[in-house]
Amino acid sequence: MSNQNEVVETINQEIKVLKSKRFVVRKSLIGTNTIVEVTFKNEKTAKYNHDEVYEVMKSKLEEMNCFIKYKSYTSSASVPVIARTLLIVE
Repeated sequence: MSNQNEVVETINQEIKVLKSKRFVVRKSLIGTNTIVEVTFKNEKTAKYNHDEVYEVMKSKLEEMNCFIKYKSYTSSASVPVIARTLLIVE
């Protein structure tokens, strides 16, 4: 589910880049080999492999009401601490 805050680009047939204004982990993105580039309101940016972040957050996500009900977890302010070690640094 894309919305006006997201843009999907295809780097090649194997890797997709989702540009967003919030950190997102979504069931529909699992296994799609997607890199998420997020730009927060404070203009800080982060880039991460969706599947890697999902794997480290999986047990917590499966207990969260938002992930159970909407199949998605978002944060408009920052990257969760548990996922910060997985950020892609260029």
